[in-house]
Amino acid sequence: MKKILLLLANGFEAVEASVFTDVFGWNKFEGDGTTELITAGLHPKLTCTWNFTVIPEMLVSDINVKEFDALAIPGGFEEANFYEDAYDERFLQVIREFHEAGKPIASVCVAALSLGKSGILEGEKATTYNHPTSIRRAQLREFGVLVQDDYIVVDHNIITSSNPSTGFDVAFLLLEKLTSLENVQQVKNLMGFN
Repeated sequence: MKKILLLLANGFEAVEASVFTDVFGWNKFEGDGTTELITAGLHPKLTCTWNFTVIPEMLVSDINVKEFDALAIPGGFEEANFYEDAYDERFLQVIREFHEAGKPIASVCVAALSLGKSGILEGEKATTYNHPTSIRRAQLREFGVLVQDDYIVVDHNIITSSNPSTGFDVAFLLLEKLTSLENVQQVKNLMGFN
């Protein structure tokens, strides 16, 4: 069984997290059955951007990266205090450990800023929230990232994306890295994407 850690910062967007829970849940029951997703956060209870409350299955302090095969991180809103957790050293250390182990890391929208802050994107290609009124791409560039004007960027083992609408595509890309394209097509078909 391949285990995926869904790392949640307080203030994360529920929809960006739910794409991972659904895609990997569908794979567990209807796909090849080889994946299990575990949620983790810095606190025993997390509040999403729009006040939805979530209880993660484990705390960051209890994570053993060796037990996991991949990392997924949804973005969130500054107004909901997302960056307090997303830039917390304990949160960033989890990212670094997955990267040092060469394991796939997938982020949606502004979660790329956590990757940038951790240092793993320095000199690498990536993207983040791309609305013309947003400062997020400039912020990502400040971390030494080669910011790309693309919907989704895959560089080595890291997936970054440009906005919340990319969520399902990012989750399916991560599933493909962990299983196969044929399996992803089967899960997409069952979920009504084909």
